[in-house]
Amino acid sequence: MKAMLSTAVGGPETLQLTELPDPVPGKGELLLRVHAAGVNFPDTLMIRDLYQMKPPRPFAPGGEIAGEVLAVGEGVSGYAPGDRVLALTGHGGFATHLTIKAGTAVKIPDAMPYEDAACFVFTYGTSHHALKDRAALQPGETLLILGAAGGVGAAAIELGKAAGARVIAAVSSQEKADFCRQIGADETLVYPRELDRDAQKALSAEIKKLAGGDGVDVVYDAVGGAYAEPALRAMAWKGRYLVVGFPAGIPSIPLNLTLLKGCQILGVFWGASVFREPQGHAANMADLFRLYGEGRIKPRISARFPLEQAAEALEMMQDRKVLGKVVITMG
Repeated sequence: MKAMLSTAVGGPETLQLTELPDPVPGKGELLLRVHAAGVNFPDTLMIRDLYQMKPPRPFAPGGEIAGEVLAVGEGVSGYAPGDRVLALTGHGGFATHLTIKAGTAVKIPDAMPYEDAACFVFTYGTSHHALKDRAALQPGETLLILGAAGGVGAAAIELGKAAGARVIAAVSSQEKADFCRQIGADETLVYPRELDRDAQKALSAEIKKLAGGDGVDVVYDAVGGAYAEPALRAMAWKGRYLVVGFPAGIPSIPLNLTLLKGCQILGVFWGASVFREPQGHAANMADLFRLYGEGRIKPRISARFPLEQAAEALEMMQDRKVLGKVVITMG
């Protein structure tokens, strides 16, 4: 088998394509031939030891995969060679073969290509958990998405529309704004890459103008940094502010704003919810497969790279140049 390994702390340039013995499934495990692996922002952090999870080296990044079952380990039932599955692996996905715990595998519909499956569960799972479980988004409400052109942001646009919300997509370039329009955003807003105090006030005013009425009912913040406060200031009474990620930095929030607006700040830790609330996760996955089958959601894959070029995919992700999703294909 081949794997793109992180052997030292550093950026994508430190990854090494390596030949390894084919793995053998242990008790309770499945051996997969990986067909595709989704690329996500945590992959760029993990290889720098900046993520909550720090696997021992050498390890392959890649926490989201889709592939074919080649063999089943002792004690495994419900799976057989040839089954098509997706899985969240945490890491290890940038490889041609992988063993996983059978309980982490999810069978995928016959009509779902491996590339779609490998770009499905992380982004849509996160955004569905955020909008449904945490924000309880309602039809007719206004949803503001910061970082709307990325993987979770694009998923939030589609899921927000599926829920009957009015969606404002906030992004850092006109190219990204056009992309968000194409996938269903009702309004778009291009924010500057650097924000001083005056620019923050201008951004908040622009959000309020687009939202109309009292402001935004739900903020989906996948950016953080200096963009958080302007969005919070533009919230409506009893709004819900979703903390999804902070590639622009961990923001400092004036908590008096939550009092004045009667609003809530809600953390979105989807990975933990999967383990803590498995029944809810299973119900959400059923929702998502139904919406996919109805054509209401579909991963927006803007770039594909072979395994040998995984470093380029991670560079695109860390430089925030991704529209929708990027996928690694195993050939």
